[in-house]
Amino acid sequence: MKKTIIVYGSSTGTCEAIAEKIADKLGAKAINVTDLNAGVVADNDNLLLGTSTWGAGELQDDWYDGLEVLKGTDLGGKTVALFGCGDADSYPDTFCGGMAEIYNVVKDGGANIVGAVATDGYTFDDSEAVVDGQFVGLALDDVNEYDKTEGRIDAWLEQIKPAL
Repeated sequence: MKKTIIVYGSSTGTCEAIAEKIADKLGAKAINVTDLNAGVVADNDNLLLGTSTWGAGELQDDWYDGLEVLKGTDLGGKTVALFGCGDADSYPDTFCGGMAEIYNVVKDGGANIVGAVATDGYTFDDSEAVVDGQFVGLALDDVNEYDKTEGRIDAWLEQIKPAL
């Protein structure tokens, strides 16, 4: 595996815990998006980017500055995988929508995006993070479907490992 960093934005700790779990499984490091800078992007071949979703599908607050960092760096040649946390019961019409904002920035920046996940097995009404019938990354509802989180992480990591 090439040099990989996991970057998360977390307000309540859920996305942070998931990022740490992913980091442990990959033997990589997880950092808060507040520590993201151009040097971190330049030093890593693979970026696994995670956010929780708030309000009407918005990013976790710290990610707005993180997006500016990503916009200001060269993402060409970088492999990016996304993961997001949401609450499909309380916000079924914006489930994991925060991933969409990161997706658009890294796509526009020329990154190689991997790790789309089928929507099968998820219960939600709508999400901006669904493109061509798939989530743009790993969508997790650790609040209502915590019993599915570990299996979804493992399946997603097996899917993306060959690209890392």
